[in-house]
Amino acid sequence: MSTLDATLRKHIETLERARGSRVLVLAASNLDIELLPALYEECRMLGPAKRLDVVLHGRGGIVNAARRIALLLRAHAEHLAFIVPFHCQSSATLLTLCADEIVAGELALFSPIDPQLGGTDGATFSGLDIKLFGDMAASWFGLDQERARTESLALLCNSIFPPSLTAFYRANLEIEQIALELLASRRRRSAAGDEADAHRNLVRKLMAGYHSHNYAITGDELAALGLPARRDEMTEMLAWPISTLLQSRVGGAQRASEQQPWFDALLATRAGVRLRRRHAAALAPAWVDDADE
Repeated sequence: MSTLDATLRKHIETLERARGSRVLVLAASNLDIELLPALYEECRMLGPAKRLDVVLHGRGGIVNAARRIALLLRAHAEHLAFIVPFHCQSSATLLTLCADEIVAGELALFSPIDPQLGGTDGATFSGLDIKLFGDMAASWFGLDQERARTESLALLCNSIFPPSLTAFYRANLEIEQIALELLASRRRRSAAGDEADAHRNLVRKLMAGYHSHNYAITGDELAALGLPARRDEMTEMLAWPISTLLQSRVGGAQRASEQQPWFDALLATRAGVRLRRRHAAALAPAWVDDADE
């Protein structure tokens, strides 16, 4: 058994005893559909959990992957909590919308969930970059709103392939639909009669209420929006050593060169640790047991 394997399992067991739960560590540089088979196997080995705590470390990923991961975790937990010591951005923030409880550490980083689409030149644009073009023309250049909208649409259609604009629009609708679905999947529901309206307002704020996709939303800000986010000093103290291990092991930043392999995902329970290894020369990643590394 490697040092990482033994250390992670020890921290997981300690956290389980403190919270009376089963603990799953999920870390990924990019949430993707290919995570599902390995995650499914881990959930089956855990069995149905009365309380499942997921220590989450993620910087984003595929929207539909976040949805399927959320549905899988919900199916295996009566009470689902996410423990977030540090990174939990973009699609990882979307994933937490299905939670009955979010323990957000002092350094927890959440972010808006507005859709991002890549261009042929490698640039990435937010749907809001397109949507607010007319507002910018009116505010910065003094055009009246109607003229700004009309001229902006003509300029955009001349600069961006029209179906790409439609793709932005559809991506926006898809994220809104998924976010509302995940909020509705929670076991812990509000008794308020206007819950549907509250959910729509929450999703709109996460999608369009910030001026940057990289805006660092705090746990307190999530709680103010109506999500079940809170501080828990004991849980944060026990989860932080897990986070430091994930920061040093998951992601390609620690490599000496781009040719070296790296681990882009990690799954761990008290039974063991699995890492997903990528190599620049390989077409697909491969899961390995940490004990074999």
